[in-house]
Amino acid sequence: MVMTLMAILINTEKTVSAFHSGGVGPCDACHVMHGTSGSGSALLRGSDPSSTCLHCHERPGSIGPSGHHISTPASDMQQGMPPRQLTPGGDFGWLRKIYIWVPDVSQAPATSYGDQHGHNIVAADYSYLPDALHAAAPRGTYPSASLTCISCHDPHGRYRRNIDGTTMTNGNPIGSSGSYVSSADPQSITSVGVYRLLGGKNYQPRSVAGNLAFLNDPPVAVAPDEYNRSEAASQTRVAYGTGMSEWCQNCHPGMHPVAGSGAPRTHPVGITGRIGSAVANAYNSYVRTGDLTGSAATSFLSLVPFEEGVSDIASLKAHAGTDGSFAAGPDPVSSQVMCLTCHRAHASGWNEALRWNTRTEYIVYNGLYSQEAQAYQPYGQGRTELEAQKAYYDIPSGTFAVNQDSLCHKCHTGALP
Repeated sequence: MVMTLMAILINTEKTVSAFHSGGVGPCDACHVMHGTSGSGSALLRGSDPSSTCLHCHERPGSIGPSGHHISTPASDMQQGMPPRQLTPGGDFGWLRKIYIWVPDVSQAPATSYGDQHGHNIVAADYSYLPDALHAAAPRGTYPSASLTCISCHDPHGRYRRNIDGTTMTNGNPIGSSGSYVSSADPQSITSVGVYRLLGGKNYQPRSVAGNLAFLNDPPVAVAPDEYNRSEAASQTRVAYGTGMSEWCQNCHPGMHPVAGSGAPRTHPVGITGRIGSAVANAYNSYVRTGDLTGSAATSFLSLVPFEEGVSDIASLKAHAGTDGSFAAGPDPVSSQVMCLTCHRAHASGWNEALRWNTRTEYIVYNGLYSQEAQAYQPYGQGRTELEAQKAYYDIPSGTFAVNQDSLCHKCHTGALP
């Protein structure tokens, strides 16, 4: 008997890890072999690749973050209610939220559009539409109308990490996922999948025309086994090693222009964004606005993560977790800033998929994230307190100062460069 999709995929992280196995899952979980229920190309079960992915990765009726889900349906987000999934990459449901507020008596209403909150995947069956604000990837050429889950993730999981640390699409068979603390290590006769099934060099979905093949391989990183969770009691730490920003350059090459090219300057990231002593000292001492009593051993903040600048998976596995047992801040020699230091990979409650709101003077004002009951809302910017708190992954507002300014100061301690 052919197993149904739901029979294959029970709602647990370990089941999904086993489903993908670091590589391809059962063909009939995504494709319709001989029937007519699949309306998409390539005999997909959905109208398009993202719709097929969301058959399993969106869960209607979920009361909170659960397993492998990365999207909250519109029907589960009544007015003033936030998306519910809290994966490190964020919930695509934020793309469905539009906020309008009045900053003060002298200003006209301001708007934060859903399309501004992250990567606008196209999933017709789930009402996700192309980005109405950008025809192509910012500072890149990848067409917005073609942006789907498989623009970044290889659905067939061909990329593998070998025992010597190299990445390739052939060679030893993939024995397991390589994304988690509990993942097996590659052996001499078996490899493991790359982080999050991301595409590597020469990756380009067949459905996307043009010369858009990736130039860089996936990053080296390790996620804790339980990663979709509230951070009300403890933080979720993904151990990022190296290569994240270089991988993002596959679609956003102009974000990191070559020195002297004349292109607009951007924040240094990756191997050109080594943190150094001054920033490391600032990060490690910063606790909150007005409090610089922190220590390097306990300074990590999940809202401002960083790359450790290493490729050693054993070390990264020891550092990824959710219990706070490893909370060290950056090392001044090897650690580096990456794109995900400030942004989430999928979407967030703030513009540009940022981890915190950079368009306001205070992220906490008078002890609250939002001033939802007030006529003028320059800080909460249209979000309810519940929405703003969820955008900060349930980290209590009391973690910060009563009037907490931008988390840019976690690295720059009030004196931006």
